[in-house]
Amino acid sequence: MFVPDSCLVDEAARDPVAEAAARRPAGPALITGETTLTWSDVDRRVTAAAHRIAALAPPGGRVAIVLGTSVEFVVTYFGVLRSGRVAVPLNPAYSASELEFAVADSGAELIVADEDGPGRVRPQFDLDPAAPPAELPQVAADDLAVLLYTSGTSGRPKGAMLTHAALAANHDQLDAIDPPVVGADDIVLLAVPLFHAYGLNTGLGSVAHHAATGVLVDRFDPAASLAVIAERGVTVVMGVPGMYSAWSRQPGAEIALRTVRTAVCGAAPLVPDEMARFGAATGQSVLVGYGLTETAPVLTTTAVSDRGKPGSIGRPLPGVSLRLISPAGQVLWEDGTISPEADLAELDLSVEDVAGTDPGEIVVRGANLFRGYWPDGHGGPGSDGWWATGDIAYADGDGDLHLVDRVDDLILVHGFNVYPAEIERVLAGHPGVAESAVLGVPDGESGQRPHAFVVAAIDPPPTPAELQVYCAAHLARFKLPSVELVRELPHSATGKVRKRELLT
Repeated sequence: MFVPDSCLVDEAARDPVAEAAARRPAGPALITGETTLTWSDVDRRVTAAAHRIAALAPPGGRVAIVLGTSVEFVVTYFGVLRSGRVAVPLNPAYSASELEFAVADSGAELIVADEDGPGRVRPQFDLDPAAPPAELPQVAADDLAVLLYTSGTSGRPKGAMLTHAALAANHDQLDAIDPPVVGADDIVLLAVPLFHAYGLNTGLGSVAHHAATGVLVDRFDPAASLAVIAERGVTVVMGVPGMYSAWSRQPGAEIALRTVRTAVCGAAPLVPDEMARFGAATGQSVLVGYGLTETAPVLTTTAVSDRGKPGSIGRPLPGVSLRLISPAGQVLWEDGTISPEADLAELDLSVEDVAGTDPGEIVVRGANLFRGYWPDGHGGPGSDGWWATGDIAYADGDGDLHLVDRVDDLILVHGFNVYPAEIERVLAGHPGVAESAVLGVPDGESGQRPHAFVVAAIDPPPTPAELQVYCAAHLARFKLPSVELVRELPHSATGKVRKRELLT
């Protein structure tokens, strides 16, 4: 296994809550409803949770956390880490079969949930004064900290193995940005689900890392969340595209967001039209980031490039190495530089005509990468530390990256590459389209053809023929999709469309 130079296997793991409590014991840590806990309060609760968990699960054991965004989740999660056990955060909205699979696959010895059941305990971790506390181990930086299950868009979810060192490394990389995205004096909205890597480490993890203040919101409601932002004087918002889209349509959003100095969007692409709408409605700009569960999660951000460029995902974080690799294995772009061997191309991707690279797969290396998939580390970084993300991007003439699609979603029509995201961007420009998802379906003549599932924005809806005519004005003939109108598209908790479910 490749071990980054910055990660020494015998180094002790950081304990962000203990460090925050030492630096700002009386500082506000978590706000939920009318309750405010200081970092000293949180630290005491985490200690109690760690001792209780250590008494219930063996060293290195997996502990499934099936809780909403709450103080109980925070205390349980950091208690698991402090106890030297492995946290397995799971979506409380999972179906019974989904939850059963993740628990069985991870081999979780303990489930912490609000509902009783076999092997479950409730998140109430008060030390029993009559019983001696269980001994807590020395936790090493290279110890496994979290199993985060991927969304499973291409099959069964897989548990990405993230160490304490990988989680901490992503904060070190983000800290190298000037000006910083989050600081000690910030009040951060935590409305992205904590079972997701973005909500867990970029959100909650950053709050603990900086001893800042987190405002917990379990269920997103546009109007209610704006009221919370205004009431609490939130200065940093961690959001997903659907949140910014909803806020831009709320009356009074500009006033509610007046204390916000940094708005961050991640987990899914923020289309340029929605970014522009949010900016016009609120006067706020949005920092866009890109990453994956397997990278703890941030890889690139517009905070280190052109912060306002529509459609861009920015450039790699300091400490992250990134390449774009062609299907033939050619390095098209590396860490901001177009390879001298790469052919420059005018991209036919419905964007401004600028010289840049051909689309290539994003391949990365850094101390924030995962150890592979549970349980044996398969699918992880190679012996040289590089890991292929499965995402396709190109670099424009300024050296800024633009996400194109997933390698697995690429459609081959008569051998020509067709990217679903390009067709989806064209459809998004039609006033009668609220949302679309494009997939490749078998075709006897061309091998594959694009097929678009479209949710209408108006009633009566545009006809499939009308949408095909509209696409024909913007796309080459071999890219034209067949069109099917649907009432809604299936989404993950962070707003990504679950395309595979459309074919079942």
